[in-house]
Amino acid sequence: MAVISQREAFGLALRDYGAQAEEIVVLDADTSCSTMSSYFAEAFPERFINVGIAEPCLVDVAVGMALGGFTPFVNAFSALLSLRALEQIRTCVAYANTNVKLAASYAGLSDYKDGPTHHSIMDIGIMRMMPGMTVIVPADEAEIKAWVPVIADHQGPVFLRLSRTGTKPVHAAPPKVEIGKGFRLKHGSDVSIFGAGMMVHRCLQAADALAQAGIDAAVINLPCIKPIDEALILETAAETGAIVTAEEHSILGGLGGAVAEVLGSQCPTPLERVGIRDAFAKTGPDPETLMDACGLSVQDITQACQAVIQRKSKD
Repeated sequence: MAVISQREAFGLALRDYGAQAEEIVVLDADTSCSTMSSYFAEAFPERFINVGIAEPCLVDVAVGMALGGFTPFVNAFSALLSLRALEQIRTCVAYANTNVKLAASYAGLSDYKDGPTHHSIMDIGIMRMMPGMTVIVPADEAEIKAWVPVIADHQGPVFLRLSRTGTKPVHAAPPKVEIGKGFRLKHGSDVSIFGAGMMVHRCLQAADALAQAGIDAAVINLPCIKPIDEALILETAAETGAIVTAEEHSILGGLGGAVAEVLGSQCPTPLERVGIRDAFAKTGPDPETLMDACGLSVQDITQACQAVIQRKSKD
């Protein structure tokens, strides 16, 4: 099966679902050829609006369409959507609880060549703090296709985080996704690795590498960062007694922070977080190289697992 980017998988899925859901409208900030909302625009031009390079206006127009009974999908670069349109998202989408779906493309370090202003490494933390906002970070093409109708049918604001890069499959079969639920991809007894988005495939690679060293690692995909699957986190923590989180995001406020909040309040467990440290990332020759340089490599995950197992043994 050919590997396609998350943005393309989403664009195709949105177009296909739009054929059976006439209430879906799509808006873009003059980046439709990048976000791949162009697929929907070509199929349903009467339900597509190019607002222009004006992300705050983009969100406000979507709010008006939601109040008119449509289900708007807003498309823009994640860094710009979560920062430039932040006030509109807070006040007109989250506070007003309008039925707007925010499709945030080029997330994480996937816009590798455009530098720190376009790297979206704090978007999960920003959106997770919004009362009433659902935050979804899909791991592969199959998952994106499954999420589109679920997000469309969900009443309320949703932030869907999408990468620019090719997505490597992590699901053997099309998954049944549900808001607030995660997936066990691999059982293990020594350590649990929680991943989201593009890092899930690397978590699986890390588990394979750890197996060569005699370490039995569980791998859990947590695509729904908010509401997060507390039951699965606590269940897995009880089974292994050691947790590692891996995310293409700052270690502050994202997946690692969410898991730490659950463990800290209900089941204190040794935890190591793999993510971007408190720093801005620079440019790179390609996304994979940049991720490795920012501490997101498979080796970084395996080393975190070894460190947290040592901490567990001392308790």
